[in-house]
Amino acid sequence: MTDQLPHEKGFHVSWDQLHRDARALAWRLDGKGPENGEWRALVAITRGGMAPAMIIARELDIRTVDTISIKSYDHQTQGAAQITKAPDMDLIGDGHGVLVIDDLVDTGRTLEVVRKLLPKAHIATVYAKPKSRDLVQTYVTEVSQDTWIFFPWDLALQYVEPYRGR
Repeated sequence: MTDQLPHEKGFHVSWDQLHRDARALAWRLDGKGPENGEWRALVAITRGGMAPAMIIARELDIRTVDTISIKSYDHQTQGAAQITKAPDMDLIGDGHGVLVIDDLVDTGRTLEVVRKLLPKAHIATVYAKPKSRDLVQTYVTEVSQDTWIFFPWDLALQYVEPYRGR
């Protein structure tokens, strides 16, 4: 048996699929905000959370949108999570009524940093892996821990050899 390359146990997400899944996440969050069902603000975790956050903000008519930048990956290698840009804390506060959006929870390192900064925020991701799905209040699709998700912003169209070769 040979070791699999990341693309061999991969989940390839197209722009269309991401849009459908982000809208499905918005539907799950609709009416669940603590202020008469409304969300006060949305914070996107950059960079992966920006595309789904844009879709969710539109679907839920959330006009106050900010970002938090946390770096934990260098290509496909994950290290310690560090905040490189915090949201406007005067606006966001402790996170009450704030929706935090990311594309994926994998090991949970990024969300642990976010939870410390915004303890009362509602954290939602489009995709979740089992190891850390308990850090997320709402998600759409669970994938196995050993699956690598290829997002549309990471891909380019090119020829791929058939699985069984020639």
